[in-house]
Amino acid sequence: MTFRLAFSAAAIALAAGGAFAQQTSITIGMQLEPPNLDPTGGAAAAIDEVVYANVFEGLTRYQADGSIAPALAASWEISEDGLEYTFTLHDGVTFHDGSALTAEDVQFSLDRARAEDSTNAQKALFAGISEVEVIDDLTVKITLSSPNGGFLTNLAWGDAVIVASESIADAATNPIGTGPFRFREWVQGDRVELEANPDYWGEAPALAEATFKFISDPTAAFAAMMAGDIDAFPAFPAPETLVQFEADPRFELLIGSTEGETILSTNNQSEALSDIRVRQALAHAINRQEIIDGAMFGYGTPIGTHFAPHHPDYVDLTGQSEYDPEKARALLAEAGHGDGLTLSLKLPPPSYARRGGEIIAAQLREVGIETEISNLEWAQWLEEVFRGKDYDLTIVSHTEPMDINIYARPDYYFQYDKPEFQELMADLDIATDPAERSSILQAAQQMIADDYVNGYLFQLARTGVANAAIEGLWLNAPTQANDLTAVRWTE
Repeated sequence: MTFRLAFSAAAIALAAGGAFAQQTSITIGMQLEPPNLDPTGGAAAAIDEVVYANVFEGLTRYQADGSIAPALAASWEISEDGLEYTFTLHDGVTFHDGSALTAEDVQFSLDRARAEDSTNAQKALFAGISEVEVIDDLTVKITLSSPNGGFLTNLAWGDAVIVASESIADAATNPIGTGPFRFREWVQGDRVELEANPDYWGEAPALAEATFKFISDPTAAFAAMMAGDIDAFPAFPAPETLVQFEADPRFELLIGSTEGETILSTNNQSEALSDIRVRQALAHAINRQEIIDGAMFGYGTPIGTHFAPHHPDYVDLTGQSEYDPEKARALLAEAGHGDGLTLSLKLPPPSYARRGGEIIAAQLREVGIETEISNLEWAQWLEEVFRGKDYDLTIVSHTEPMDINIYARPDYYFQYDKPEFQELMADLDIATDPAERSSILQAAQQMIADDYVNGYLFQLARTGVANAAIEGLWLNAPTQANDLTAVRWTE
């Protein structure tokens, strides 16, 4: 019970005429436990939520406002043709095992990420790299096969962090990076513990230690926050209780936006869903606001395509798939399912999925679609749905930033294969003019909406709660992270 113990210690210190030492430990609540701790070898957002900017760093990084800043790269130069990026690394950087960071580590990390046998979940980020060349210990040149206006952003993803060949084999359970915190312990099923890196090359963090505590049950999460066992829960799983925290001066609400497009994902290659009329019927059977109100207690923004509404290039296409159950029934009959249809609905653990799944199942039942619901643990979902593609429907929030390009990957789990879209993304990769990039992104949004690739539900709000004495936590989530580098206690 952190808050109560701190208060008691302060009272004792003041009574004795002494000064109370500022707290330097924090316990962060998370609903999902990561399946491993290697961000270069796993797709789960929970991995980055523990290690991004804390344990591992890339050449560049996301900041709290969504902008891209230097990280391990002190500076860089870009050739006039946009094909060569020459990075100068910070001097004196070491990994947590004491080994020095050099340009060879950058070469190893990027070559490994783009290798034919790479298990990197975002391997496409590195597809445009034709060569990584070591110039000297602190200089590395990356040559692209064609200009890429988003390359510096690609390097800021958690999947692009720099690792060492000597330690990467054990990174899943013993991650060794260059960040301000180093790994201490993982008690599986319970918590991951980090401690400040005394040899950190940059500004030292205010925190001496951090614990990520995994609490999957929303009721238990509420109880843990109220008891002071958790100091902050940046993605709080029980939004219905936020009003109680708001009325309590011990706490502060952290309400912001995320990059999380929450979708009713459809397997475009399953027998029934390969028919666009069935996918269109699904879209018109869904009442988005009812889902937002029922599953998220009003927190969330309706979307009609796979793009964040806070982005300046967003196109509001919600009207194209407006709630119209009569139209949904007519489309199903036209597709040969006038007597009904049964689809599997496999749900991962997050509350938006479990709660939203029950609401969507009821909405689909109204138009003649029955669902067979399976509640899966995260590892099961990754194996059956994401990798195995053994599903009809699922609900998931895609929290990676600017990830509309996943629709250009025919082998991605919803199996959308359209050459015209793939050409759009190829054009986006080489476009450097902002107006041209904007036009391509808007055309891409329209295309996947026209094809009803998925049921687009809402942009996931970031609904967090924290002890009011904590500052420096991200309000918004420009990437999937719990960045602790600027977090401190104010009392």
